[in-house]
Amino acid sequence: MERQEYNITAYTENQVGLLNRIAIIFSRRKINIESLNTSPSEVEGIHRFNIVITETEEVVRKLAGQIEKQVEVLKVYYNPNADVVWQEMALYKVPTDVIAEKALVERLLREHGARAVVIRKDYTVFETTGHREETDKLVQVLQPYGLIEFVRSARIAIIKASDGFHRKLQEFERREPSEDVAENEFLNEREDVFTM
Repeated sequence: MERQEYNITAYTENQVGLLNRIAIIFSRRKINIESLNTSPSEVEGIHRFNIVITETEEVVRKLAGQIEKQVEVLKVYYNPNADVVWQEMALYKVPTDVIAEKALVERLLREHGARAVVIRKDYTVFETTGHREETDKLVQVLQPYGLIEFVRSARIAIIKASDGFHRKLQEFERREPSEDVAENEFLNEREDVFTM
């Protein structure tokens, strides 16, 4: 099987230590995580992990199953890049005097879809969003102008053929409604129940 880039999307409860346990699943198998993003999802109280790795589909399927075994993980999906819409954000810091003297800033911004975020006397910060190749291209363009700093965010992605996790939760709740919460009948008899 051929290795390719996969996006693993996990819907989870927001619990302390979960990120560490998920990272251990990858490190035990000596699999490098190329990008990792966590954020709130469309469902209140549910978080979304987006993990990017390069592996075979068989390995990714097994990883998804291992992640899904974690108590706080509700559902895990995996998709190749063709099946998701994804973006990364990048920031570039360059000396203001050099960029003003040697380049037509407006042309640079237009050609690379960038915008100035901060313009100070000593430096200017540009921002772009796009795929890795696009953000890397602007790094090369800005190198001759004394690129001071560059940072790229983790990937964010949405699955193209998904109706969203919220709809799946609603369908599940409709099929299997939760029982009304019952008060613990033994709560008032704590001393009798929990003593040895």
